[in-house]
Parts: sequence; structure tokens; C-alpha cells
Amino acid sequence: MFFAQEAVQLEHPVHGPGFTAIEIQELLSLLQSPSPTENSGSRGSNQAVYSIDERKRRRMVSNRESARRSRWRKKKHLEDLTQQLNRLKIQNRELQNRLGSIINQSHVLWRENGRLMSESVALKARLSDLRLVLAAMNAMQQAQ
Repeated sequence: MFFAQEAVQLEHPVHGPGFTAIEIQELLSLLQSPSPTENSGSRGSNQAVYSIDERKRRRMVSNRESARRSRWRKKKHLEDLTQQLNRLKIQNRELQNRLGSIINQSHVLWRENGRLMSESVALKARLSDLRLVLAAMNAMQQAQ
């Protein structure tokens, strides 16, 4: 696979991973085939023999790309957690509002229940008095 040694001009701007021009040139140089003199040697004709500096440079480029991907994943994870936090805050607020409403209804019902209990006691006392009056009237009628 052979590539031209001249600079590559792209027709459309590249969006995405956010490579700098230097990084793009480094990546393109990695894709270029080594010259026949670099390819010859005791290691075989299909293996490229790279200098220590070349291996260091390649490793550095690889590490930079790995670090960039790691930073992107970390940023994405943080954004996801922030969105989840916002959703949970909204849900928490809605649940607190519902709980407050239910507590208010509970207080209203407790007061109503207390009022009805008092009214029940008063009505039972009145009914008891009416029974006594009725019994007294029946006793008077039977005595006549």
C-alpha cells in the first residue's frame, strides 16, 4: 500500500475525534509503507524493522489516542451522571410534593375523624337520654 508524500487536503472538514493536524500527519505516516531499504534485513521481507525512536514515537501516539478516548469516556460518563442527577432531583421534588399533599390530607381526615367521634359520643348520649324518657313515659302509661 503506497501513499503520496504530499500533504493531504480534505474536501470536507473532519468532525469527530478532534485530532490536531500534527496527530493526523503522525497517523498518516504510520499508514505509509516503509521504503524497501527499511524492509530488508534479517527479520524477513514482510516485517518492518523500526528504530527505538520510531517505536517510542508510535507508542506515544498510541498512548495519546488512548488517553484522549479515556478522557472522552470519562466526560461522557460525567455528563450521563449529571443528567441522571437532574432527573432524580426532579423526581425527588415531585415525591416530596406528593408526600406533603398526602400528609395534609391525612391531617384533614384526622381532624374530621375527631369531630365525627365527638359527634358520635354526643348522639349516643342523646339517644340514651331519649330511651330513658321513653321508658319513663311507658311506665307512666302502664301505671294509669
